Amino acid sequence: MPVPDHPPDPDLAAEQGYLDHARAELARMRRATEALRDNPLGGDRVSSEFLALTLHARLATLADDPTSTLFFGRLDLDHDVEGHERWYIGRRHVRDERGDPVVVDWRADLSATFYRASRAAPLGVRRRRRFGVDRGRLTAYEDEHLLDPTEGERRSAILQDEIERPRVGPMRDIVATIQPEQDALVRADAGTTVCVQGAPGTGKTAVGLHRAAWLLYAHRDRLTRTGVLVVGPNSAFLDHIGAVLPALGEVEVRHTTAAGLVAHVPVRGADSPAAATLKGDPRMATLLHRAVWSHVGTADEPLVVPRGAHRWRVAAYLVQEVLDELAGRGVRYGAARAMLPQRLAHLVLLGMERAGGSPDDRVQDAVARSSAVQRYAAQLWPPVEPRAMLAGLLSDGDLLARHAGDLFAPEEQQILLWDKPPRSRGSARWSAADAVLLDELADLLERTPSLGHVVLDEAQDLSPMHLRAVGRRCSTGSATVLGDIAQGTTPWATSSWTESLTHLGKPEAHVEVLDRGFRVPAEVIGYAARLLPHMAPGLGIPRSVRDNPGELVVQRCAATELPTTVASVVAEWTRAEGSIGVIAADSAIAGLHRALDNAGIGHGVLGADHGDVEHQVDLVPATVAKGLEFDRVLVVEPADIAAAEPDERTGLRRLYVVLTRAVSTLTVVHAGELPEPLR
Repeated sequence: MPVPDHPPDPDLAAEQGYLDHARAELARMRRATEALRDNPLGGDRVSSEFLALTLHARLATLADDPTSTLFFGRLDLDHDVEGHERWYIGRRHVRDERGDPVVVDWRADLSATFYRASRAAPLGVRRRRRFGVDRGRLTAYEDEHLLDPTEGERRSAILQDEIERPRVGPMRDIVATIQPEQDALVRADAGTTVCVQGAPGTGKTAVGLHRAAWLLYAHRDRLTRTGVLVVGPNSAFLDHIGAVLPALGEVEVRHTTAAGLVAHVPVRGADSPAAATLKGDPRMATLLHRAVWSHVGTADEPLVVPRGAHRWRVAAYLVQEVLDELAGRGVRYGAARAMLPQRLAHLVLLGMERAGGSPDDRVQDAVARSSAVQRYAAQLWPPVEPRAMLAGLLSDGDLLARHAGDLFAPEEQQILLWDKPPRSRGSARWSAADAVLLDELADLLERTPSLGHVVLDEAQDLSPMHLRAVGRRCSTGSATVLGDIAQGTTPWATSSWTESLTHLGKPEAHVEVLDRGFRVPAEVIGYAARLLPHMAPGLGIPRSVRDNPGELVVQRCAATELPTTVASVVAEWTRAEGSIGVIAADSAIAGLHRALDNAGIGHGVLGADHGDVEHQVDLVPATVAKGLEFDRVLVVEPADIAAAEPDERTGLRRLYVVLTRAVSTLTVVHAGELPEPLR
């Protein structure tokens, strides 16, 4: 037998044995849960089915991923906690048959010590151990002796390797690499809305997802009942992040795109940038409110209710007092409309009592349901259908001017109007901005139910009206707002987080700045940061804290050689491990797709309708790149990417997003001139 170069490390072998023990205990927990699920002991059929569903969801959290490990770290304390000095920190809680912890969930209070302890503030930690992992087995360990004054400060090599490890496929969790400032945000109080201004590569998206997982752990009963929702910019982004929460044992969190959140109608039309910007303006909220409540009529005629041989009469001024009172209560239009028949019936009952009668609640209900009251109420407070009302506003210049005369200038009103009014309601070509307005109208009629928590990523791109739509979904809950003002790539984007949070309905939110880049290397972030003074003056330049500075290549070629140059670079990259993103202007994707096909390079094409993160190589339209990251990125013709946007600032911001998607290597290939800041 060959003799190994190095004798096996007994400590590492012992730790691997403990991992095997933890896996065996997790398998035992799963078998026990399966037995309960298959033989539920509820008191009745409904209870048994509910218990079976609960246990089925519990089973999903007990899955063991053989390519990963159940723990990534160990704490040796200088004191006992529940009779133990040694604790293993992992992705979920594992216990033995006696109920003693084998692995502690990273979200537990004790686990916060693993992330926050330092030599300056050891928090009772004598030794922190990190583990290196390869395909589900422990390969190395690294110790920090926080109470040893002779051991100097040093950066963890295992931590750095994990941050820089190549990846193919969806985004991974970061439980093994959470930094102290990230952990503080993850564990912020459930009632606090947190806004994270994060430069590229600072882990803001991961912070938001891990915060959702922590909230569900710490407040399981309430948030399971009220719900948690993740809102992302597009379907490719949701595909990219979709594996994170299930890996952390949370499988019931809903995901949607910002457009999907307000998908009341099929979007078949497109606005000009000027029209979309105006439709996203907060003045539209006032306009729509006026338009809805203008439907409430004036009581010019008395209410007459025949009942038996009597005709009960209510004076018009008394009815008007009811209308004014309901309109001033601050309730939704539909709720007030539903109250009106009962309020009118109450006025009739007062007349009956004055005449010597003694009607009760049953009589009032009968009067409220009577055809006379129903017809009268419907005339004064008619139903409103959002699509018909919005189509009327956008088609009729006189109607729009009646409600918007002091809000929008005449030239702005002209921009808002449709060029060709639809022939019928079904033929309207609604735009994405129209869908947001319909959501506002729906909320004016009936209150939008609130969730317990909403995670909103890439929030800097939403208009004030779209932010209002998100805010309605967490009006009685909290939110985690993620983004980067420098990456705002829409003409209607807000200019500050103060403004965005006000429109969201969370002006008191805590804003935290993350500027330490863990994913984007120094060479790449330095190159992209040349754009910042031209598009976001005053915003700080992010700092890369990685040991590996990365690689930057800027290559010029003839226009006729561009497709073959792209294919050649990608072919070379495919010989190594790691994901590859080829990012270009949307209009160039079809040509590059043919070039890669002709070169025999398998690849996916990311987009709103066919998100795909399973290939090593992905072809990415520039408008879809936000939120994604790849080990190697090839950016094709930066000037075309910038020029595709409606103005210079937005174009440079789009380019900044594209240039900061690389985790290790960025290559820029161009035939035309580079934008001025990059020359």
